[in-house]
Amino acid sequence: MKVKRIVANIDTKDIGLAKIFYQDVLGLDLLMDHGWISTYGSSQEMKIQISFASQGGSETPTPDLSIEVDDVDFVYDRMKRAGFQIEYGLTEEPWGVRRFYVRDPFGKLINILSHSL
Repeated sequence: MKVKRIVANIDTKDIGLAKIFYQDVLGLDLLMDHGWISTYGSSQEMKIQISFASQGGSETPTPDLSIEVDDVDFVYDRMKRAGFQIEYGLTEEPWGVRRFYVRDPFGKLINILSHSL
């Protein structure tokens, strides 16, 4: 047996709010839309991971979701321009990631990161 995919499900009454944050700003593709559920993702191969944490590192709250991007500075600027609430500013962390926290339209705390070179 092999796990093929892990999907995060966020409960909301207005799934249309996801489009700006996840598709327009982050650039994910709309993979499925049945009216009652919309799934965003990428056709590129992605790693499967699930993490369990007592905090988010650097004594920050544990984020609901972590998203790795190739250019965290670019995404940070796009999130700010789109008016999303930054909860933890762009930071170079001692364990080798550059990241920030932002609230998505559903109030979820999202950790957006890139690995340092």
